[in-house]
Amino acid sequence: GMPASEIVGVVKDVHHDGVNQAAPPTFISTATPVPTATFVVRSDRAGTTAFIQDLREAVWSVDRDLSLATVRTLGEMYERSMARTSMTLTLLAVTGSMALALGLIGIYGVVSYAVSQRRREIGVRLALGAGYGEVRRMFVRHALVLVAIGVVIGLGAATALTRLMASQLYGVSPLDLPTHVTVAVCLALAAALASYVSTHRTSSFDPVEILKGE
Repeated sequence: GMPASEIVGVVKDVHHDGVNQAAPPTFISTATPVPTATFVVRSDRAGTTAFIQDLREAVWSVDRDLSLATVRTLGEMYERSMARTSMTLTLLAVTGSMALALGLIGIYGVVSYAVSQRRREIGVRLALGAGYGEVRRMFVRHALVLVAIGVVIGLGAATALTRLMASQLYGVSPLDLPTHVTVAVCLALAAALASYVSTHRTSSFDPVEILKGE
């Protein structure tokens, strides 16, 4: 067989300084004797006190002067290395969720207000014979057009900032399609709901009453 010092193996990239940093070139050699040794043990009992005690007894059965140091599971090592990144991502998720919620509330309020300011137009259209469904569809289409314009502008701004955003992301494209589509759909639904509800509320009154109120 081949001597241990001549065995060559290739492993996946290891991000020692966090996933946001490139994995450095690494060469591991066992040619130089060291006073310590690292072992990786696979077991369904990993992380339990009884398993650690069994490991100690196995080592002591070979040499009572040997001791175990820094006994950790791979999961613990992963969580420790990702602690700062995980906290940052959690804060960003909370902030992003709040921003999306405020955006939905803002769009709903603005669209509802815009429809309420066109009560007279709704009354006139109804008085001239326009159907209730036709009026509602018209306002919903108008709201969706405005949202579409806003989405296009937002995507343009996101595209312009891709270089800045790319430095803050790992394994995710700055123009992540599922995320952008989800946000756009949420905003469109909020605008459509606001315009439909507001128009429905206004058009449910008699056109004469609407015009009298104006």
